[in-house]
Amino acid sequence: MKRILLFVLTNIAVLVVLSITASVLGVDRFLTRQGLNLPALLGFAAVFGFGGSLISLAMSKWIAKSSVGAYVIEVPQNPTERWLVETVQRQAAAAGIGMPEVAIYDSPEINAFATGASRNNALVAVSTGLLSNMSPDEVEGVLAHEVSHVANGDMVTLALVQGVVNTFVIFLSRVVGFVVDRALSGNRDDEGGVGIGYFVTSLICEILFGFLASMIVMWFSRRREFRADAGGAHLAGRNRMIAALERLRQMHEPSHLPSQMAAFGINGGTVQRLFMTHPPLEERIAALRAA
Repeated sequence: MKRILLFVLTNIAVLVVLSITASVLGVDRFLTRQGLNLPALLGFAAVFGFGGSLISLAMSKWIAKSSVGAYVIEVPQNPTERWLVETVQRQAAAAGIGMPEVAIYDSPEINAFATGASRNNALVAVSTGLLSNMSPDEVEGVLAHEVSHVANGDMVTLALVQGVVNTFVIFLSRVVGFVVDRALSGNRDDEGGVGIGYFVTSLICEILFGFLASMIVMWFSRRREFRADAGGAHLAGRNRMIAALERLRQMHEPSHLPSQMAAFGINGGTVQRLFMTHPPLEERIAALRAA
């Protein structure tokens, strides 16, 4: 979940910064005396939409390491670190990818994630909480799942999906901003200029539409989880993969979560499910057992 949330939040931030910069520099060439030039706006939206997504992808490893304070294992200092590196190395070779960076970060949460700009430039990180609360076989299943994400190119594919989503977010936000500005100004016709209403409305809509569009990215993420589970079962063995998911299910039952976190548990309602980065663990376990 951390991998997806960091990417989505970084993308929205980059998108907003790029949009403000474009407005300040006056590169909104789609604004003409006759109104909006929609083909030009679509081209602008595509360039900035995919640009924001690709910048987020390029920054993903640095953002992930910085946000959690991850320690990259350069030279293993103890048996646990040595085992982690050797396990990821073995799985990466089996998956046919370059050796990812392996990192540990200090957190009581039971979590692991993989990120990076390509299959051969990736990071696999695990929390100290995961290492403390799971058996070696279960950890191996988790690592195999994350290596499978890398091998499947999920971050790159996610960036492309996000780029398409960004394009429509930028396009629609400016159309709405233009319409609102014209309504507020009484359909001004002074050389096709726009007022503050356009910039404020466009920015608000970009954040709002970006938030709503994240549902598409979350849906895509949920679908890729099943594929990563299947890949993890291939790399580490189905029993290890199922054992890891069973262990996670036991630890993340909503009844065991604080009330303020229960709303984000794996058994949330329909609306909550739309913003879930992962399918319910019961569904993932059932899919592996049925394979």
